[in-house]
Amino acid sequence: MERLLHERLAVELWRAFAGPTGLDAAVTAAAATLAHHIPLDWLAVRRIDAGRSCLETVAVAPVGGGLPPERGHDHLPVRTLERLVAGCRTNRGRGLRRISNGDSLAAALPAAARGGVLAAPLTAAGEPLGVLLVAPTPGHELSAEQIELAAIVVEPCAAALAVDRLVHRITTEREAAEAARHSLLARLGHGPPGEVVVGVEGGLVEVMERVEQVAVSDVPVLILGETGSGKEVIARAIHQRSRRHDGPFLRVNCGAIPPELVDSELFGHERGSFTGASHLRKGWFERADGGTLLLDEVAELSAAAQVRLLRVLQDGSFERVGGQRQLTADVRVVAATHRDLAGMVGEGRFREDLWYRLAVFAIDLPALRERPEDLPALAAHFAQRACRRFGLPPMTPTRADLGLLGAYSWPGNVRELQTVIDRAAILGDGERLDIAAALGRGAVSVATAPPETRAPGPSTAPSPELATLDEVVRRHIERALAETQGRIEGRFGAARLLAVNPHTLRSRMRRLGVDWRRFRARAPGDR
Repeated sequence: MERLLHERLAVELWRAFAGPTGLDAAVTAAAATLAHHIPLDWLAVRRIDAGRSCLETVAVAPVGGGLPPERGHDHLPVRTLERLVAGCRTNRGRGLRRISNGDSLAAALPAAARGGVLAAPLTAAGEPLGVLLVAPTPGHELSAEQIELAAIVVEPCAAALAVDRLVHRITTEREAAEAARHSLLARLGHGPPGEVVVGVEGGLVEVMERVEQVAVSDVPVLILGETGSGKEVIARAIHQRSRRHDGPFLRVNCGAIPPELVDSELFGHERGSFTGASHLRKGWFERADGGTLLLDEVAELSAAAQVRLLRVLQDGSFERVGGQRQLTADVRVVAATHRDLAGMVGEGRFREDLWYRLAVFAIDLPALRERPEDLPALAAHFAQRACRRFGLPPMTPTRADLGLLGAYSWPGNVRELQTVIDRAAILGDGERLDIAAALGRGAVSVATAPPETRAPGPSTAPSPELATLDEVVRRHIERALAETQGRIEGRFGAARLLAVNPHTLRSRMRRLGVDWRRFRARAPGDR
């Protein structure tokens, strides 16, 4: 009877992990199955990432009210990680066992874990992959038979983690290959699709004038604009118009790099410099030698990383992690951010000397709502690209479609517009662009509103008592400048008062012809 129970449970657990639902869903299903046989509080799988010196929680299945490990990474000291790996090798094949703080597997325990947690190494081909944690319901001591039942989950879980690790590795290698492909295309003079700058004769006239001015030099450029406004497109335009256009153009998202890995990612590492460094790796600066490196979301760098970046910008030299030689790279740096860097400098959250190095030449990129004249061309461009990607017949937005697009505020800017057009092409079944469905209920309500509630059309004359929108905005900005005595940035600036980015405010002021100096002159004591 007991053997039959073991066999049935093994079949159910293997079936849970063999499905196409992913590791997290499989662990949840396994926990539900085990909870029928043992008093279970939670189940968790933690993956060992030696290359990044961390322990990553990749699957959590809470059953009771305990505190399992939170999703994400726990960065471990090198010696702690090495001890954990050694403990996994030593205990391989021994199944589940209770662990305490002095145990070699104790590093896998969450900080708030109660006593009595069981652990088992998850290995494949003798190589430690991670640790399975099984927490019984508080107050319940598992018997030897119950521990034996719970241990059935170890083998299928290890197999699933091995597959998950392989998928993770393939994804990483594919992303690296894609970056190398983009670099090769840039060297051959063929950029990736989507590099067309739409609006060069419309809302981006001033931006493109500044691009032409700075492209011929090698000075660092800082591109400021809201998320999704097209900062990478402008950075590529600078690269393509520079003397480096035959070199690589690489982009690194500074916000996606853990602080502990900034040196390795930006400057590379030598073989054996830390656990998991099995080969020499060139960093982003080395790989961008002779070309342009876009540091996207540069404001997200930690204080320590800002110091190291400042050194590279000052003398162009760096060292790989674990290396002894001074290396140099001929790289043109373009930084981009959606944050108010000047305000962050004033608050002490961004180094002032690094700000001056990056902001040698700043370009303010307007939001999509500030360049409505570009909306038809952008919509047509994205529609053409969507039809080509999805294998659909060519389609263009109708006048009604453009009316719906123009009535929307576009908080996600150009990136959101591209997503909406892609969705509209799919929803239209190849016959039309279903903009109303792609935008959602807001667009439908505008399109179907009764005539007396709709906004006046082109043939309706505006009321003479009603000021234009630009006039209302101009007066509002001037009022804010009067209250702040002409200040734009900082804690007591007009941008903070109006809850907008200072660079967005300046761009809007230029378009509306608002001169902040008139208001500064009214405050004789203000310097």
